[in-house]
Amino acid sequence: MRYPDIDKYAWLDSPIHRLEPRIKILSFTVLIFSAVFVGNIPAALLALAVALLILILSRLPVRFVLQRSTPILVFVLPILLLMPLTVPGTPIWSAGPVAFTEEGLSYAVLITIRAVAAIVLVLTLLGTQRIEATLRALSLLRVPGVIVQMLFFTYRYIYVMMDEFLSIWSAMRAKGYTLRPNRYGLSIIGNLVGMLLVKSYERAERVYRGMVARGYCGKPITVAPFSITAADCFACLLLIGIAGGLQVYPLVAL
Repeated sequence: MRYPDIDKYAWLDSPIHRLEPRIKILSFTVLIFSAVFVGNIPAALLALAVALLILILSRLPVRFVLQRSTPILVFVLPILLLMPLTVPGTPIWSAGPVAFTEEGLSYAVLITIRAVAAIVLVLTLLGTQRIEATLRALSLLRVPGVIVQMLFFTYRYIYVMMDEFLSIWSAMRAKGYTLRPNRYGLSIIGNLVGMLLVKSYERAERVYRGMVARGYCGKPITVAPFSITAADCFACLLLIGIAGGLQVYPLVAL
């Protein structure tokens, strides 16, 4: 199976790749929150332009970002249809009690642009360093060890469970099963999901016992040769300054 590794291009060399992991996580987090909380469409477009500029500087392939952002955008794009129909305001189009409002459309566009900017920034952050470096940096930033370990095990074993699912699905197809939207077909899918959960639980038990046998005590031990340079500090201040500028821009523009 071809795995969708988020750190597939972590070996590239770019100004974003060379940032110290802790500095990168802190500055990108501030920038992401700033992009999410901008208050109008011009500021959101500016945040999106900043995100795309950082993506270009990172040298990550655009196809890489598009492939990994598409599943997320599937849940974001319906907002473009639902918000204009639910937010009251000046109707652009109406049919009986249903009205497509200008205020709703404006709010939907704002949310979509902010979401796209945040997705691009998150993928740039995760795609420019190894997942192990990201988790080590989170541990050094005093993120609770339980959260760090949950992230690690989720990333490590989600692919194992994908393989398990495909193995069960292939066995079902080999026995003549075809997916049908009826009671029988849905019951088979329910059995598949239940079987997958049981296998996941059993595997988790075996992995835990193996870790305990090797001295696991519930606390991550981090040995990370990270060092912060003056260039890292300058980049952090620059990104945080841009994040602050995104919040100030709507006030200055008014």
